Amino acid sequence: MPDMRFAPPNPLRIADRASGLNATSVRSYNERLVLSLLLQNQSTTRLEIGERTGLSAQTVSVLVRSLEQEGLVAKGEAQKGRVGPPTVPIVLNSEGAFSIGISVGNRRTDVVLIDFVGKVRFHTMLANPKVNRSTNHSEFLNTIRKAISMLPKKARERLAGVGLALPYSFSSGRDQEGYFNALQIEIEEHLGVSVFVQNDITAAVSGESMFGVAKPLSDYMYFYLGANLHGRLVLNHQIYNGNSPLSFDVGMAALEKELAKHRQPLEPLWERTGSWPDYGDLLIAWEGRLIDQMAQSLESVSQFVEFETVVLSSYAPPEICGDICRKLEAQTGVRAVAGNITPSPKAVGAASLPFSSRFIVE
Repeated sequence: MPDMRFAPPNPLRIADRASGLNATSVRSYNERLVLSLLLQNQSTTRLEIGERTGLSAQTVSVLVRSLEQEGLVAKGEAQKGRVGPPTVPIVLNSEGAFSIGISVGNRRTDVVLIDFVGKVRFHTMLANPKVNRSTNHSEFLNTIRKAISMLPKKARERLAGVGLALPYSFSSGRDQEGYFNALQIEIEEHLGVSVFVQNDITAAVSGESMFGVAKPLSDYMYFYLGANLHGRLVLNHQIYNGNSPLSFDVGMAALEKELAKHRQPLEPLWERTGSWPDYGDLLIAWEGRLIDQMAQSLESVSQFVEFETVVLSSYAPPEICGDICRKLEAQTGVRAVAGNITPSPKAVGAASLPFSSRFIVE
């Protein structure tokens, strides 16, 4: 058994019906091994595939050739400067598969369409659904149709599915659960696309692990900075949720309260583009409280496990996340890096769920 780099986040519910990528959704175990390695690395070679999987050179060549013919993988740029002929790596074909991610946030719902290497091809924001009202979810269905229409007709057959990332409050409440169960059924029945559901923070970790700065990391502490601060521990590429939906009230909602007291502009906090205004000492004080909470969490976890890196993911401006990481690293001595998934880490994470469920070895 190879040491696989990334463990799927175990969706809460995987759709029973396969659609879209039918020919490639039920892959042989060996084909999924190859695709797993490519989803976990920028590129790899036939020799490396053989070393990691234990497959013979002939078997690897057959598998790669088959995946090339199906358009899932492609030949990368030849690596020169070595003894012997140039080595030609194998890479994922960005046009090989596509996925849609939906993330229900604190105030808005993000919808993205990504390709097989995580590039966002379409992004829009919707008002959060009113879950206590009977609805046919027409806005969600029309938005998904619009995202699919962005693809060439032939590429639409390569849609791996729809990922739905829900906060704990939505996935645990009876009315909310009924709403999203109905939405899931409608997407599958009206659009013929399978839906994969996961907690939004866990989905965000999945996206950062598959497409972002956490791709080369095996053990790290993950923080998501949204309205509140959330944490996940990743060990040996496995995401640990914990037994409670614990979050800390030191996130952007706490900053908003302080800014409102001083009549500062609030809307920039919830936008997905652009920089924040100069909030001066209010921002510095908030960052201090946030970093203290993160440091406290790191100290608690470090009593039981060892890790060398902290990953901070957020839709806050990159300069804000970078400043927080620098201050956290100075205070704790633990390497801290800002995530690079934009414009919505949770929506891109949701879109990663169909890929991990269809193509990665569990």
